[in-house]
Amino acid sequence: MCRLFGLTAGHTRVRATFWLLDAPDSLTTQSRANPDGTGLGTFDERGRPVVEKQALAAYDDADFTGEARDRTSATFLAHVRHSSGAAVRLENTHPFEMEGRLFAHNGVVEGMDVLESHLGDDLGRVRGETDSERLFALVTRETAAAHGDVGQGLTAALRWVAAELPVYAVNVVLTTPHRLWAVRYPATHALWVLERHETRGRLDHRSSAGTRVVSHDLSDAASVVVASERLDDDDRWRLVEPGVLLAVDERLEVTERLVVDSEPRHSLNLDDLGAAAASQSPTGGAAPTGGAAPTGGAAPTGGV
Repeated sequence: MCRLFGLTAGHTRVRATFWLLDAPDSLTTQSRANPDGTGLGTFDERGRPVVEKQALAAYDDADFTGEARDRTSATFLAHVRHSSGAAVRLENTHPFEMEGRLFAHNGVVEGMDVLESHLGDDLGRVRGETDSERLFALVTRETAAAHGDVGQGLTAALRWVAAELPVYAVNVVLTTPHRLWAVRYPATHALWVLERHETRGRLDHRSSAGTRVVSHDLSDAASVVVASERLDDDDRWRLVEPGVLLAVDERLEVTERLVVDSEPRHSLNLDDLGAAAASQSPTGGAAPTGGAAPTGGAAPTGGV
């Protein structure tokens, strides 16, 4: 399963080196099982998005290592990809950028012909083959319809997807220069949040395997992190509840509200995914999705 990482420090520009490279279960470590693309999205001092990505694994990408060590931003969005069907190409590598916002997704959504028809002219925003970028185009359109309210845009898009498309998982992270939104839907895959309002000094953590990592990155800056995995042994990590939209504003105030209170109308399980099932191993804390869940639709079209 693709891995997601998002971080916001509000208005404070920081480095995310610890989480991207050095933590016991850093994104670089996770890329060994997710080798089909690596991307890092940040914002420069003028609030312009900077997206650096390659269609190869983070652990084998010297550019990613350099970017992860040197890049400063108030928000970060990173993704390591395990393709569920779409080609291993730069155009299919996350994160994606639209209207100055950055977006990354893991999971599988089918019925791309229905989604493309629903998008109409907004399909012109899409450059690659993935379900993820098409979902982002829908979120972008709904956000415009909500006069720029990203939370309302995500809510409207997710409710439409839940009602109209076969869904295995829709976990997403969206960032702007100083804000972050995240959704976990349904309970298929885990999505964790860590609120570091009290910094406790330097990051000094030991993994369950005994690995110890010490870092002064973010030692004095409060931050909120969301990730597909608990990246270290901090006891403040907690799961985002299914169907909940988590929003972090520029003051690092976290709000959570239930936006979809039911299972997808057309739920998929691993048996429905065919070859794409190999890319969707559930992460820790997620409910298993095998067996006799309702089916819905044909084999995946596009894919993460």
